[in-house]
Order: sequence, then structure tokens, then C-alpha cells
Amino acid sequence: MTKTYPASDVVLLAGLGVTDVGENRDQEAAAKAAEVRAAGATPRWHFVGQLQRNKVKSVIGYADVVESVDSERLAQALARAAPGRPAPLEVLVQVSIDGDPERGGAAGDDLWRTADAVAGADGLRLGGLMAVAPLGWEPDRAFEVLAGLAARLVAAHPAATAVSAGMSGDLEAAVRHGATHVRIGTSLLGMRNPLR
Repeated sequence: MTKTYPASDVVLLAGLGVTDVGENRDQEAAAKAAEVRAAGATPRWHFVGQLQRNKVKSVIGYADVVESVDSERLAQALARAAPGRPAPLEVLVQVSIDGDPERGGAAGDDLWRTADAVAGADGLRLGGLMAVAPLGWEPDRAFEVLAGLAARLVAAHPAATAVSAGMSGDLEAAVRHGATHVRIGTSLLGMRNPLR
């Protein structure tokens, strides 16, 4: 995650071989992606933050992957904006491991309906699942639950093998339970400046 870090840091990371970067605020990410592209670097951009439908057109202009799709309505909004892209937009369905609606993410039947909506939409490609370990949960417990959900998803959609889980503080547990993507900005770039 490169949120709050300048585009110059992303260019440096790309020069060191980092192929994927994540952002969670569209206003920052759109400008940063344009600046990085102008500098000649071409990482794959992951949008990881909560995505409002009114920001879909902006995000789809630079993101290669949206990891935070948590409803059929959002999947449908992305599908409406996707035509004309050079390649399908990869989508990860965000899982609410604890079912808390305040934290974002889909749970229960909503999770499977959202995944099916993504899989059936033109211009989108269902890549897998994303989750954050809930506060107060042991990371191993959270990521074990996610691993079970990921196995169930792959049984229904065999190409949806991505599991985005784990950050700098709990990436080992995430990897132990099958994470294919981890979000480790702090470990790479140091502590962030506070968000304004």
C-alpha cells in the first residue's frame, strides 16, 4: 500500500521490481497513477479502499484490480463502466469475516451473490477474495475462516484463486493460510504520515 507516499516512491519501487501497488483513496490514487505513468513506470494498480459507486468511473480509469467489491450493486456499477477497457477489470470480493456491516465486506449469502454477479458480468473478471482480520480476532483464526471461504469460491469459480489478506503486522499468518497477495506498505516504506 502506497497511500500517503509520493508518486516518486512508487516509481522507485517499480524500478526495484515491485509489480503491484495498492491505494485506498481515489482522489490520491488517480493523481498518483497519472504521475507514475508519466514517469514511465507501469505497476498494476490495486484499489483496496471502500469504493462508492460515484467514484467507479474514476477508479476504473487507472485500476487494474479492485479488491473491495462488497455488493451486487457495486459489481453492476463496475460492469457498466468497464466497456472500452483494454482488458477486463480484475475484481476481488471483500469478505466481512465477522459479519460486522460497519467494517465493509460481504458476508453470508451476500458474499456468494456478489461473487456470482462479478463472474457473470461483461468486462469484469472474478479474481478471488480480499479480507482484513477483524479487530480483536487472532489473525490465524481470521485467515483460517477466509481460507475456507476461498476454497468454497474456487470450487464454484476455479479461476478465482487470489486471496488478498494480511498487512505488515499479520502477513505471516495470512501467508500460512494461503494468501497470494499481502499489503505491506509500512514494512517497505516506513510509518505513514497521518491522514488529513
